Amino acid sequence: MATKDAALHTLIDPVVTAMGFELWGIDYLSQGKHSRLVIYIDHEDGVSVDDCADISRQISALLDVEDPIHGEYRLEVSSPGMDRPLFTLDHFSRYRGHEVALKLRAPFEGRRKFQGLLAGVEGDEVLVQVDGEEYCFPVDGIDQARVVPRFED
Repeated sequence: MATKDAALHTLIDPVVTAMGFELWGIDYLSQGKHSRLVIYIDHEDGVSVDDCADISRQISALLDVEDPIHGEYRLEVSSPGMDRPLFTLDHFSRYRGHEVALKLRAPFEGRRKFQGLLAGVEGDEVLVQVDGEEYCFPVDGIDQARVVPRFED
């Protein structure tokens, strides 16, 4: 987790938790005037648009007071959805047996993108089976990871 994301997580998590939700993760995309702060929340009973709006109001007020991000940005609060991003080793453990798409921070064997079956977690590494081979990627070397949704006929 990047330093800014970790600081934001520490600031925002108590608000989300107090409202009865899990702070799934945070994406801060710095793009000048078009920067976005995306807060992903989760709940065992699902997340409604009203839940997102309520939490957005609370987080917005907190961010106005604490001012952890300099400059303009757009705040978005969302459920992680079916193609949920995976941020932590716990997330990877929970989704063992699911198909995932990974983008690495640096190339491994000449490529940065891998898609395959999430075989589990060993220490601080994520195990992924791709085309019959098992790869171990340090979680800190993963730039982005998402569950690949599967739809039954």
